[in-house]
Amino acid sequence: MKRTLAIKRITVLLAEDHTVVREGLRTLLEGEGDIQVVGEAETGREAVKLAKKLRPSVVVMDIAMPLLNGLEATRQILKTVPGARVLILSAHSDDAYVEQVTALGAAGYLLKQTSAHVLSKAVREVQKGNTFFSPSIARRLHRHYGQSPDPGERVRKQGTRLSSREVEVLQLIAEGQANKEVAVELGISVKTVEKHRQRLMEKLSIHDTAGLTRYAIAAGIIESSVQLTIV
Repeated sequence: MKRTLAIKRITVLLAEDHTVVREGLRTLLEGEGDIQVVGEAETGREAVKLAKKLRPSVVVMDIAMPLLNGLEATRQILKTVPGARVLILSAHSDDAYVEQVTALGAAGYLLKQTSAHVLSKAVREVQKGNTFFSPSIARRLHRHYGQSPDPGERVRKQGTRLSSREVEVLQLIAEGQANKEVAVELGISVKTVEKHRQRLMEKLSIHDTAGLTRYAIAAGIIESSVQLTIV
């Protein structure tokens, strides 16, 4: 009697705030026999929680995520779930975004125009411990950094000015949430939120909410379309 060996599938967590895109990604990946989508997250905060709970091999992460952006979610996931590999899937091809996520430790960066074949190949490669970039990004990195690109090196040397908590508070403020709403979302006191807000303004030499919002947009923490009206 022949024994059938069970194939150990690559477990994937999808972090994407658009339901139709997320459903499409699930269908594409689960069409591959060796990949299993074990969870879906609509916000960056939910992605961090699910990553801790499910311990996926690979997290496919969009950058523009509500409540907690994909950059900060990536940092938190890699800190708390060191075995996970994060693969960024984004509409943005800017070098600044690529540098930020590689500095944080993301294993790859794909554009949303990527074909299903390339996406599944990228998931397999990063799960093996390799890096994987969309061809157009890989060519740019090759030109800028040579045979062994490390676009995150310059960012790492600069250091991170804001703490993880400060980035969380900044994003929520920039998304238009009041101090009380930020406090509820993060599970901290209003007084603590006020202290973080004050510290942000001191660190960034910014004196009002509109300035914090502009900084968050410029830094890629939120998209410009998130905040339509600045009070």
